[in-house]
Amino acid sequence: MQNEKIPVAVLGATGSVGQKFIELLSNHPWFEISELAASERSAGKKYKDATNWIMQTPLDNKYGNMIVNECKPNLSSKLVFSAMDAEFAGAIEEDFAKAGYIVVSNAKNHRFDKDVPLVIPEVNHEHLELIKKQKFGKGAIITNPNCSTIGLTLALKPLQDKFGLESVNVVTLQAISGGGYPGISSMDIIDNVIPFIGGEEPKMESEPLKILGTVEGNEIKNTSINISAQCNRVGVIDGHLECVQVKLKTKAGREEIIKAFEEFKSLPQELNLPYAPKKPIYYFEEDRFPQPKIQRNLEKGMAVSVGRLRECNLFDYKFVVLSHNTVRGAAGGTILIAELLKEKGFLEGIV
Repeated sequence: MQNEKIPVAVLGATGSVGQKFIELLSNHPWFEISELAASERSAGKKYKDATNWIMQTPLDNKYGNMIVNECKPNLSSKLVFSAMDAEFAGAIEEDFAKAGYIVVSNAKNHRFDKDVPLVIPEVNHEHLELIKKQKFGKGAIITNPNCSTIGLTLALKPLQDKFGLESVNVVTLQAISGGGYPGISSMDIIDNVIPFIGGEEPKMESEPLKILGTVEGNEIKNTSINISAQCNRVGVIDGHLECVQVKLKTKAGREEIIKAFEEFKSLPQELNLPYAPKKPIYYFEEDRFPQPKIQRNLEKGMAVSVGRLRECNLFDYKFVVLSHNTVRGAAGGTILIAELLKEKGFLEGIV
């Protein structure tokens, strides 16, 4: 029933990721948006007057008529989703955690704090145990990785588990929605490819090492994979495509690798979480797949698509990965973390 749902707040609610949170949470079976928060200039206004709604679904009046709060830890909802700009998120998220809130963040600021888990639920759900050792008492910060990291690491996880990984090279073709709204000027992106995305390559080269690492004491010990990334912005609205080359520790045949992709499942699937895809990874044999326009919305945008697996003259194998950057790579992935927190009992002390 509606009144049995866990009340949640969205910080940074007026931005494009904040809007995606609202869209995805609007009919969630476990969570109910009770508060929206944004910058000082938006606070005190009705949400519909404070935001330029750009989602494809209409803005529900119950959210449109909500009065926007400031991003201060005086909200009644103890579970908060952070879609805040990184310029402001760091200190504000800490303030909320210190005040006893559980913060599940899409911002980059705390991703490399030693005691903060950087979570893809199918890949490293065991890292959530770290929050018991954080300095925030009943509060906590859990982070969602970079959007391009998520698709890559989901595809690497079954290979790491089955065969081990020595080296990875990845070249991305990233959608314009990854840059937020209003994003890149049409004069810059139409008839063009931009071979640079600020800060993106270092994230892709470092975040998977923490995600695929192991908990040791009060922190994560990174895995030792050599990763090289080159990131490009292309004129696609949603869906990051990534061309990946891998060198394996153990020799494997093509069919073995495809089987590892196809059979991969993890705790979110076992628990049947609302936002967990039935199959996290889909493999396509057709040479022309995956494509953003066709496969990005698989399993409500939460599945990763892989294709074009073939032997590589420089590494062992090469393949293509596609993931929906604003769903799996942002709001949807963050919601899935919160679902896992609930099912593993981490929310019992606050709700």
